[in-house]
Amino acid sequence: MVCALVLAALLPVTAAHAADRTVRGGRLDWGVKSSFQSYVTGPIAKGSYSLTAGAATVGSGSFRFHSATGTYDGDSGAFRASFSGGVHFVGHRTQGGAHQLDLTISRPTVRISGSTGTLYVDVTSKAKGTGAVTTSRQVPFASLSLGGIDMRGGGSAVVLNRLPATLTAQGAKSFAGYYTAGTALDPVSLSADVRAAATAAEPTPSAESEAAKSPAEKETSGARGRLTDGAVDWGVRRTFREYVTGAIAEGEWTLSSAAQDGGALFRFPGGKGTFADGELEADFDGAVRFTGGHGLDLRLDGVRATVEDGRGTLYADVASPGFTREKVPLVTFTAKGLKPKDGLVRVTEAPAKLTADGRKAFGGMYPAGTRMDPVSLAVALTKDAALPALPDLGSTPTPSATPEKPSPQADPEPVASTSDDAGVPALPLVLVAVALLLAATFWAVVLRRRRGARATADAPRED
Repeated sequence: MVCALVLAALLPVTAAHAADRTVRGGRLDWGVKSSFQSYVTGPIAKGSYSLTAGAATVGSGSFRFHSATGTYDGDSGAFRASFSGGVHFVGHRTQGGAHQLDLTISRPTVRISGSTGTLYVDVTSKAKGTGAVTTSRQVPFASLSLGGIDMRGGGSAVVLNRLPATLTAQGAKSFAGYYTAGTALDPVSLSADVRAAATAAEPTPSAESEAAKSPAEKETSGARGRLTDGAVDWGVRRTFREYVTGAIAEGEWTLSSAAQDGGALFRFPGGKGTFADGELEADFDGAVRFTGGHGLDLRLDGVRATVEDGRGTLYADVASPGFTREKVPLVTFTAKGLKPKDGLVRVTEAPAKLTADGRKAFGGMYPAGTRMDPVSLAVALTKDAALPALPDLGSTPTPSATPEKPSPQADPEPVASTSDDAGVPALPLVLVAVALLLAATFWAVVLRRRRGARATADAPRED
């Protein structure tokens, strides 16, 4: 009763008036269903999963989707955010090489209105038994429990931690019949940056202004075969990154010389070189260094990419204990039929395999031919060609306090928080309520003891 009264008293404080805002940048962490992951990679299905469109792994068994876009109404608490990235599960491989289990989940979207929330996803699945493949867009896959969270406010970020998720009837159908409606899925956590609504559209160059440019301004380096810019996106290998930061190596990676972290990949920018007739030679800036226990110290820089006869090779200068060499061919990838489009030449998530020299660079950890993370690259042939954007993970979310578990078996309560424009986090309602409730209980006990003491002192003594 006290807790309910405290929450009701705090609602006007957090319900600050705010106009419609734009959601731009952020992340969503979700493991789909941990037991399903174990089944896919276990001894029965003998399968695996791969990540697409910049998705990453985080923590123990969660997938991180990125680049939130959407809207947030601080007055009503209505919230919508769509995220990029996907995960592809395969298992039960047949003699012909196909998989009986084949499921892709991508582009999660969270919609919240009032006290209800829904998780939507794109799903491509192969039905059990028949093998029929279906693709569905934005399926209402799971219902989300807000647990009394008040979504109203006016902060610069929306943070939702461990929202319980339950499979819907439509989600069960899209899940190829592996689970029934009502099944508990892994909880959903997200962080999304909120910006003030734009008051005016950004100016764009008009046709007249483009035509007014001088011939020198419109000349492109592409006509001469030289690149004006370029970048390589490569995550090395997902399981290697997990090993580096995991319980065995307990290490980290650091970026330098303009390299950028895209969550599931590293970007090596500043491409310089040439492209002509489908063949490419380009050098890129940036370095990444992996360090950790058990003598782990691997630095990759001087990244170089070549494409010849439809075959791509990614090189790097390698420095590690016992192996230091320049221009080591690390991985090969397919890059057939490269042609410029809108001044840009692109290779998108090309499957990559470790070379024999690459095996030495990794200290023999992986044999030659091992599947590494896919390679994406983009090189600009004109000055106005824009490179693909990196995954936008948003600002680092302010940690949200979570009430202590009442017992080791209980799951933590879902928590929402916002950060104001000054960067000062607003306390979650549940935490404030718990603190006030504990304080009220403490003083009630003190007063009861005092009354008992007075009653004992006033009672007649028995001889």
